[in-house]
Amino acid sequence: MKPYVICLMHSSLDGRTHPSRWRPKGAGTDWFEKVHDELGGDAWMIGRVTGSEFAKGKPYPAMNDVRLPRENWFARRDAKTYGVVLDGQGKIGWGRSDIGGDPIVVVLTESVPDAHLAGLRGDRVSYVFAGKSEIDLALTLDVLNRELGVKRLLVEGGGVANGAFLRAGLIDELNLILSPAIDGATGAPFVFSSTEADSDKRAPIAALTLESTRELGGGVLLLRYLIRNDPQAASR
Repeated sequence: MKPYVICLMHSSLDGRTHPSRWRPKGAGTDWFEKVHDELGGDAWMIGRVTGSEFAKGKPYPAMNDVRLPRENWFARRDAKTYGVVLDGQGKIGWGRSDIGGDPIVVVLTESVPDAHLAGLRGDRVSYVFAGKSEIDLALTLDVLNRELGVKRLLVEGGGVANGAFLRAGLIDELNLILSPAIDGATGAPFVFSSTEADSDKRAPIAALTLESTRELGGGVLLLRYLIRNDPQAASR
């Protein structure tokens, strides 16, 4: 069963997501965690680039003598909330087993080397498989629901991961924290982005409905949009 997917992001007025670049500085940058907690997801998800910012270890050895099956493996299955990271090719060496107390679950493809799986097990990092050589996002959601009981998932960046979910027609709701600040220069990530290969693909959105607008103080707004996707457009 597909979990209910909420994309939660915090951006400047021009849609950029690195607060260190915003002007004026410090414009409502303390709201993300508060809204995150209010939304109450069973799990939250980030992409590889964002995930790398939390890693404390070095990349795992490229080779060893261990042979491991391509089967989902869990260090824990009893957590209230999980931190899920998309890392299809197995690039991140974690050196930790949780982020903020939430156990890490890495989404891999079957092309990942055995040595990387051994490294994850050594760090007590759970992992699941969702594709042969590329991550299948719909399959990822199914696995998280089936294996860990995830019914409500918060997708929280970066822009490439958000964009992939959007183009796959898998986001049900967007919660956008909008700060009274502007980046105004090139080079910063957006709320939704893509790889070069996906630059011509469009999201199968049939309608966006503004469900609520909430003033958080200091000119910061929380915009909640419900998304209606077109399944036929998503399949094309």
